[in-house]
Amino acid sequence: MSSPLTGLEYLTRILQAPVYDTAIVTPLDSLKKLSQRVGNSILLKREDKQPVFSFKLRGAYNKIAQLTAEQLKAGVVTASAGNHAQGVALSAEYRGTTAIIVMPRTTPEIKVESVKQRGGTVVLHGDSFDQANQHAKALSKSDGMVFIPPFDDEDVIAGQGTLAMELLQQHRNLDYVFVPVGGGGLIAGVAVYLKMVRPDIKIIGVESQDSACLTAALKAGEPVDLDRVGLFADGVAVKRVGDEPFRLAQQYVDDMVTVTSDEICAAVKDIFEDTRAIAEPSGALALAGLKKYSSEQQIKDQQMVAILSGANVNFHGLRYVSERCELGEQKEGIMAVTIPEQKGSFRSFCSLLGGRAITEFNYRFSHSENANIFVGLRLANGETELDAMIGSLQEQGYPAQDLSGNELAKLHVRYMVGGRPCEPLNERLFSFEFPECPGALTNFLATLGENWNITLFHYRNHGAAFGRVLAGFELPDEQQDDFIAHLEKLGYQYKDESNNPVYNTFLTH
Repeated sequence: MSSPLTGLEYLTRILQAPVYDTAIVTPLDSLKKLSQRVGNSILLKREDKQPVFSFKLRGAYNKIAQLTAEQLKAGVVTASAGNHAQGVALSAEYRGTTAIIVMPRTTPEIKVESVKQRGGTVVLHGDSFDQANQHAKALSKSDGMVFIPPFDDEDVIAGQGTLAMELLQQHRNLDYVFVPVGGGGLIAGVAVYLKMVRPDIKIIGVESQDSACLTAALKAGEPVDLDRVGLFADGVAVKRVGDEPFRLAQQYVDDMVTVTSDEICAAVKDIFEDTRAIAEPSGALALAGLKKYSSEQQIKDQQMVAILSGANVNFHGLRYVSERCELGEQKEGIMAVTIPEQKGSFRSFCSLLGGRAITEFNYRFSHSENANIFVGLRLANGETELDAMIGSLQEQGYPAQDLSGNELAKLHVRYMVGGRPCEPLNERLFSFEFPECPGALTNFLATLGENWNITLFHYRNHGAAFGRVLAGFELPDEQQDDFIAHLEKLGYQYKDESNNPVYNTFLTH
């Protein structure tokens, strides 16, 4: 086994990478509105401008460009949630070879069609990148094709590193560079180049909270498998960071930050408002991390770059982004408030809000003495203002609780307020998550079986790559162990929500 490449060897490979046969030098745009708001100079590296709308073309082409004539004749195969797939398809077409792309069944249709249009043969397999990746490696062995790794490869890493080379040519006075992290190929290439040339620049990796594989690896001291990954930012939905990216990250990455889906949605909106570009969730990941990190660390007057890594967004997924972006940037808050069930109560309650704009108001009669209302408010000063509002309401005798961070409230209950049973039930409430694909809900119900009476059910397809169900079951105490054992066998992600305060406030006696 050969020794790992040194930083100098990587620098040489990056400088010699022939990526501009197919890739372009992408713009570095100033986000003037956001810069003024956060007190730093924010620049956005526009990899959405690449021919495949993603940085992945750089690494894919650099890898394929190194293949011999015999290897090109055999063809190439890879696995990808979408962006690497398009990079491989275009690179293979340019180099005159065939490409088989294995994609998870949850991949947005726009990415599948883009691969086909570039001449790639698409094979849909599994519900996650990791399942698709295993299948692609099996095809490589059985059919003699060359496997093109999406991130854990020296040539791929060197290709991605050309982005950092461009950064320093476009703007010399950089203080921070924020890099989205999935499998780690991009941050490895960017970090090794910048630290070899400008070690003073801080490299910050950004991960989604529900797929933070590099953060977990750095904490453990080695790559580890996550138990599960969220699918919202599908471009970075990777359970295990690559071995070589991890080695380089240990040496060259300064810090990590994780962000929520709501914070990613807010960053998508920020990018649109400054540039009119629409980023995919993983494409806006770095900017979400930049905003959070600079706020938490109280950083001001610095030159900061975020990499917009891709724009292959499923248009219907923008529905979810639009719903959640205001919460992500703390311009909206939601809360549950108990008011007297009597005439004039609504008007009295609204007068206590001090003229604040109400974004949502849900109510249904359920009790002769008190009413529980679900309220959304426009905020000017974020969480501080909402806390003050709740405190004021409680002082006035109106019990109130903040629901802005409650996923059950945001995903389900806001659409179900008033759904109380007509009689007491021995009910347990569970939330489920499963990959969204044609027939997914029918398959979920069939797998769940008919052994227990369903007392509540809410499902809403909001264009994301995953489906979420809220279901109540009538469960006598003696059947609960059997029910939990059944859920474990199903293989779906689930959570017992029976003690969630929003359930007790709005959906049960």
